[in-house]
Amino acid sequence: MRAIQGYYDGTAIRALEEIDAKPNQRVIITIMDEFVEPVKAEGRRGMRGALARYADPERAKREKGAWERAAVEKHGHI
Repeated sequence: MRAIQGYYDGTAIRALEEIDAKPNQRVIITIMDEFVEPVKAEGRRGMRGALARYADPERAKREKGAWERAAVEKHGHI
């Protein structure tokens, strides 16, 4: 048995530590009289736009229609 700290966010119980439980494994939940400040996911951002700094507008222009040109080059028609 292992004790893991967490908190209830009003919807679900959130763990503050790694949980190594398997699906359908029984757990014991103890409700404390203490309150904690919710932990925010600092430093975590979505991946949208993460590679934008590597974008090359000139290459993007050449890539437009590249598949069609390759098909014509290989097969003679589309």
